[in-house]
Amino acid sequence: MSKVKKLLEDRNLPPLLGGVKTKDAFEKRQEKIRKLLADRQFGQIPAKPDHMFVEVKSVYDRFACGKAESKKLEFTCEYGDKRFSFPAVSIIPKNKKKCPAFVYIDFEGSDANKYMPSEEIVERGYTLFTFCYKDVTSDDGDFKKGIARYLTGSRRRNNAPGKIALWAWTAMRLMDHIETLGDIIDLDNVAVIGHSRLGKTALLTGGYDTRFKYVISNDSGCCGAAIERGKIGERYGRISEVFPYWFCTAFNRDARAGIDMPFDQHFLLSLSVPRYVIIGSAEEDLWADPESEFLGAASLEDAYRLYGMRGLVHNDEVPRPRCVLDEGEAVYYVRSGNHYLSRHDWNTYMDIIDKKREK
Repeated sequence: MSKVKKLLEDRNLPPLLGGVKTKDAFEKRQEKIRKLLADRQFGQIPAKPDHMFVEVKSVYDRFACGKAESKKLEFTCEYGDKRFSFPAVSIIPKNKKKCPAFVYIDFEGSDANKYMPSEEIVERGYTLFTFCYKDVTSDDGDFKKGIARYLTGSRRRNNAPGKIALWAWTAMRLMDHIETLGDIIDLDNVAVIGHSRLGKTALLTGGYDTRFKYVISNDSGCCGAAIERGKIGERYGRISEVFPYWFCTAFNRDARAGIDMPFDQHFLLSLSVPRYVIIGSAEEDLWADPESEFLGAASLEDAYRLYGMRGLVHNDEVPRPRCVLDEGEAVYYVRSGNHYLSRHDWNTYMDIIDKKREK
């Protein structure tokens, strides 16, 4: 048995395939996994609005030395007689080619910030669509403000959406808008990306919305890309105590009670198969646990194999920093340093997507 397979076996993971042997059967299993995670971890992601309108509030056409156009947008969503709005930003290169695009779930919400080197991104030919997570709903236990007031309510049922599910819902609305821009966006090459808690959100978004070809998790750790069983650093019990509002109440109850969950994080990652799952780690980010994030990527091999794909291609060792494993459909990357989303990370992810687009 290989070293990596032995590491996975030692984690005693719930079986991912559940005995299925064909891709059609696996896709039915994926739907069961989506329901399981909605009921037991993140809550139900709300349905698409009855109507959605996008208004351009302002335009700056000299962004990136005049190479791109930055727009401040306002999304208004309607469910029956309920109406609510949230802001977003688009940054689109000025060229005649259809661009690949990122939906970036952001901590800050501006058109450039420490986590988002937007000028470099658009100069490489990518479009950015981004929103600040707190502009949608607060990062706390208040479910009476923002879209939480309309989509969750103050009294949450067992599987009512937590905040991560609401942020994922928002990223899907940006994708709805992108679909109206097929004349300038390469709709076959759209990625969703997030860091830390928003890396968890990106995985949930991509797992439930198959329009995203690339699902990118940066340092997402616990309840993200990292396998829970045998993990170091943050674990289910602790995260449910400190950040209960990120999840559904059923997850918090079970995690605090130490109940052995019928899933692990490879279930979440598998929802993006056979699309590209890209997992980034940082060597010093032991709270997230790079080895457990690597094992999350490695655990998808059997699922990809059902599609005649390789999954994660590796040399049977836990990778060291400066390693990019991008030969297969599952990708793992680890750098030196700590918990952060850096220019180096962005450039690595764009290098990976460029390579996949050339195939």
